[in-house]
Amino acid sequence: MLSQVVELIESRSDFAITSHMRPDGDSVGSSLGLYWLLCALGKEVEVIMRDPVPYTYQKLPGAGRVRVTPIVDKAYDAVFVIECSDLTRPGLVNLDQQFVVNIDHHSTTALFGTINWIDSTASAVGEMIYNLCKAIGVRPTKEIAECVYTALVTDTGSFHYSNTTERTFKVASELVRAGVRPAKISQNVFNNYPWGKLQLLSQVLATAKHDASGRVAWMRQTLDMQERAGAADGDGDGFVNYPLSVGQVEAVAFLKEHSPGVYRTSLRSKGDVNVARIAEKFGGGGHRNAAGCTIIGDWEEAERTIVRLLCDAVDGIDPDDDTATPLGDPEQDAQPETVA
Repeated sequence: MLSQVVELIESRSDFAITSHMRPDGDSVGSSLGLYWLLCALGKEVEVIMRDPVPYTYQKLPGAGRVRVTPIVDKAYDAVFVIECSDLTRPGLVNLDQQFVVNIDHHSTTALFGTINWIDSTASAVGEMIYNLCKAIGVRPTKEIAECVYTALVTDTGSFHYSNTTERTFKVASELVRAGVRPAKISQNVFNNYPWGKLQLLSQVLATAKHDASGRVAWMRQTLDMQERAGAADGDGDGFVNYPLSVGQVEAVAFLKEHSPGVYRTSLRSKGDVNVARIAEKFGGGGHRNAAGCTIIGDWEEAERTIVRLLCDAVDGIDPDDDTATPLGDPEQDAQPETVA
């Protein structure tokens, strides 16, 4: 709960902040926003990540201070774990030996922390960090505001997604008053891609297919595509949204080959189509219209299974009631992954 987080921060002094592997806009923006908040209070704090800050977010204030490490190599008063479905998601050795504060806005998140602050009504964890500023009496600095605004604008799809609320716009407005220049943030985040991302996108879009109804679409990304494009691991982020821009498409799956037989799968939808329920069948989770999971097995069968479940979802059939059998045993074969 928020009150417990405030009490912890006020009573202790040495903190670390981390988030999930392959960090995205909300995880990076929220982590750095919390970093600057704690700095404003005179606390000792560092951000540690298993993976480097993606190219897109390297212009955020404090991005260069993130320490990339595979292990939590010292004892902290507390470690804030941002936007993670479970304690394995940061990929950090010895994290389970720390006093953990779990902060997330996904309703599917496990309560793995000593303190668990989960707010599924928040559009992004960044919105929660802003609320923490108000609760603890820290006026958002320009650094805090830019980081938190980036979290909001990325996790709401530039305020396009259904998680965008009146409260989201109110927070965004107050962040602009604190010094954020929306055009600058958008330029840095959405018009700052490496050439390899464009090369990769051209290959991925060539794989796009849809079902007979035109309501379900899917794409794939192979390791060979990534190598040919000279692209980084995270350059495929956001590709899932392209088919969703087609008017009649209501649900999309994007299967990305992580290693032979392992596919990170992003799911997106419109309206009442619940893709989080599908992701949960494979050990993943997320929001109703944006979720993800990792599937292990044969590529063709994995694709057929996901597409079949999406077709059922757009027809209003609960994934637990259909006759299709998901690939493998979700409890044994799936690796948790949550996509905002």
